[in-house]
Amino acid sequence: MGEAEDLGRLEREVLALERRGVVSPGAKERVIREELGLAPVRYYQLLNALLDDPRALAHDPVTVNRLRRVRDARRAER
Repeated sequence: MGEAEDLGRLEREVLALERRGVVSPGAKERVIREELGLAPVRYYQLLNALLDDPRALAHDPVTVNRLRRVRDARRAER
């Protein structure tokens, strides 16, 4: 993969946080703010965009596919 196709540091950190899993929503929001320096709303915007990014799928297919299934299930409930 060329440099232009690689994920940035923040994008990799977002995927790593999702891969880790956090027990409670409150704890997750605290980790998002403290470790990534992002507002939770911005974090979830980035995460949602990553789920549709082929670079993210190539970087961490297990996490991206798991999150896509969760997202699709939530959409189907609406």
